[in-house]
Amino acid sequence: MLTLSLRCDSLTTMNFGVLFEKVTDKDFPPKHFYAHVPSVGLTTHGLGVDGARAAAADLLGLWFVEKHATGEPIPPAGETLFSTLELPDDALQSA
Repeated sequence: MLTLSLRCDSLTTMNFGVLFEKVTDKDFPPKHFYAHVPSVGLTTHGLGVDGARAAAADLLGLWFVEKHATGEPIPPAGETLFSTLELPDDALQSA
């Protein structure tokens, strides 16, 4: 998990947690990663972690512009935690 800092206006910098996940879809180009920004519900992708991070920054910037244009408030970034869940074999077999 990395933190992405974006300048919202001349006085404020907001930090957003970004979760990176390697894309495993066979129909997707190799070496790509998803970048999830859970506090605002955005996901994008890019080549490598650096590409995904840059795509997330671009997407958040566009999201900020849209929120500003429609007069919607930009919610503060929340705390982002990460965990994994292990599913038992019988759960996978019944799916």
